[in-house]
Amino acid sequence: MTALKALLLDMDGVLWRGTQPIGSVTENLATIAAKGLKVGFVTNNSTLTVEQYQEKFRKFGAEVEAKQIYTSANAAAHYLSQQFAAGSRIYVVGETGIQQALETRGFTLADTDCIAVVAGLDRHLTYDKLRTATQLIAKGAAFIGTNPDRTLPSPDGPVPGAGSILAAIQAASGVQPTIIGKPGAAGFMAAMDAMGVTPQETLMIGDRVDTDVAGAQAAGCRAGLVLSGITTEAEAHAWQPAPDYIAADLATLLATLP
Repeated sequence: MTALKALLLDMDGVLWRGTQPIGSVTENLATIAAKGLKVGFVTNNSTLTVEQYQEKFRKFGAEVEAKQIYTSANAAAHYLSQQFAAGSRIYVVGETGIQQALETRGFTLADTDCIAVVAGLDRHLTYDKLRTATQLIAKGAAFIGTNPDRTLPSPDGPVPGAGSILAAIQAASGVQPTIIGKPGAAGFMAAMDAMGVTPQETLMIGDRVDTDVAGAQAAGCRAGLVLSGITTEAEAHAWQPAPDYIAADLATLLATLP
């Protein structure tokens, strides 16, 4: 087997649940550094900007570079920039992360005459937002989803994720969204290209078999599953092909690596 050179880590459910760390973020990152491994962070969460994720790491006592963080918001903005001209009008059901990513790419955020509807996690979701999205899609706007995660881990248990919002818009519009984030391989490939490693040299560690593990396997990476987030132990062992590693949490999994 090719020697391991890099780790890609999901964040929600792997490093933390909401505002609560899972173990010690600093100790886990120190362990990775001590093993001589590069590390990148690939998340389906589109609510935060890269800078906001950096600040979240700081609150847990860790410092990471912006270039190490890959969000579904940035991936969606990149995808749209390849499909539509700068200045195009886009309607967003989402939060700061996706809004800033689209504006950085030169798009205009609007609620009329839009060429696309981009939907992700929106903790301020209203009926009016669902109605506007539905009507724009009915008029021909493309329907883009940042990720399909139906739930997110929280200290109190699973809470609705972006996939739940996409399901509501799909039910109303009759149109299935184009999904950008995991389990799609694009985010993994972009991260590995930036890190200068191949899929065979990379281990992706996440907490969901349907996005993290499935996406890693589609990208040709090794896959690790931690039980500190969404996927249960029974679901983990039932998944085929099986993850290369299954562990209670990130620290336990890291301890098994050479």
